[in-house]
Amino acid sequence: MSDKPSVLFVCVHNAGRSQMAAGWLRHLAGDSVEVRSAGSAPAATVNPAVVQAMREVGIDIADQTPRILEYATAESSDIIVTMGCGDACPVFPGKRYEDWKLDDPAGRGIDAVRPIRDEIRARVQRLVAELRPTD
Repeated sequence: MSDKPSVLFVCVHNAGRSQMAAGWLRHLAGDSVEVRSAGSAPAATVNPAVVQAMREVGIDIADQTPRILEYATAESSDIIVTMGCGDACPVFPGKRYEDWKLDDPAGRGIDAVRPIRDEIRARVQRLVAELRPTD
């Protein structure tokens, strides 16, 4: 990894889980990590319940746009975190992969999205702790 590691979060629609994870990582790590997110079959917009859930904790992701997973983006990422993108996620030797099994917030209301948001926060906090150099 370079001095500034890059983390790519990938889910199917890039409208829920990966957007929340990217929002948390930007919030918790600031500019010490390059944050990327993408989807194997991106939606047109970010899930409104996801936007609302993140706003509740002071993180605004309303301006984010779902993006298609591109080979070059995955290849140039240090860490790839998958969240149910299946066989569409490319595998590169030497990359660090994590597969986070999380419920999909698609079609769910805010009450169902909050626990997903909170689980993602806990996982991102662990990731940030691993990425920070020890003193």
